[in-house]
Amino acid sequence: MNCYYSNLIEGHDTHPVDIERALKNDYSKDSRKRNLQLEAKAHIAVQKWIDGGGLRERATTTDGIREIHARFCNELPEDFLWFEDPKSKERVRVLPGQFRERDVAVGEHVAISPGAVQRFLNRYEEVYSSLSKTENVVGAAAAHHRLVWIHPFIGGNGRVSRLLSHAMLLETLDTGAVWSVARGLARSMEAYKQHLAACDAVRRNDLDGRGHLSEEALAAFTDFFLKTCLDQVAFMEAIMQPDRLRARILLWAEEETRLGLLPPRAGSILEAVLYRGELPRADAAAVVGASDRHARRIVSALIELGVLSAEGARTPLRLVFPAALASRWMPGLFPERII
Repeated sequence: MNCYYSNLIEGHDTHPVDIERALKNDYSKDSRKRNLQLEAKAHIAVQKWIDGGGLRERATTTDGIREIHARFCNELPEDFLWFEDPKSKERVRVLPGQFRERDVAVGEHVAISPGAVQRFLNRYEEVYSSLSKTENVVGAAAAHHRLVWIHPFIGGNGRVSRLLSHAMLLETLDTGAVWSVARGLARSMEAYKQHLAACDAVRRNDLDGRGHLSEEALAAFTDFFLKTCLDQVAFMEAIMQPDRLRARILLWAEEETRLGLLPPRAGSILEAVLYRGELPRADAAAVVGASDRHARRIVSALIELGVLSAEGARTPLRLVFPAALASRWMPGLFPERII
């Protein structure tokens, strides 16, 4: 979900079904779609590293920022490693983890000179790496814009900033990566971009902060950013309510059984895995109240449909949330796929 919406903000629409296929090394024959799948796979690899603690206590450090960019770009297809200057049309290769060596302009914003990037990032690290937990929640919004404003890399700054925001919120709020601010930002894309552009403006008068940039605009973006976070928390809380989630999954299993795509009592297996977190294969027969043979047939059918998985033949069963079933199991998570 985070990958889909973050890339969507950049104009790269790779549906989660195709992203899921890429994770299974099932790529499109169309070179453009394949490149988008590889880009999505790169994004997911970086977030998995972040979620595993790879950036703990160093998300806003210069080294951490460079590593996010390097890890992402190292996995990108060659076609996506080139930046084209909108005015001169000159193409420049994006070097993983390396700061830009040329001037750039994004819309009306002319970024700081290449020679000043390290100095500004040193100050960035000094400010955002020393915040209290409460300050860090509010500071996540300011850190997000300020990194985009510095624009340290020739390309990939938006993705790096959103991954950094994810890392800050993961550590500060212990989100468990269950919700993503990127989804909310993408769903309010125009407002998001307008706020970022407004924050690029210099202060309006002596009452608009003490720095070079508008404090009023940054406060407005912070309000927007935090309300977006709250909206995403509420959304995920609603679709993950155990009773409602159980009802949607069991209704799906019942319909699949009526269509002959699942054996009877398959819902009992799903319900057991949902509440236990995992189910030893030896317990499957007791759950469905049938023979071991019949239980194995049910489990095999669920694995074949991609809703159960196991690391090996003797390891416990775990529930999978396939992208193709998102509209049924977790409605609203992302758009329906248009065939």
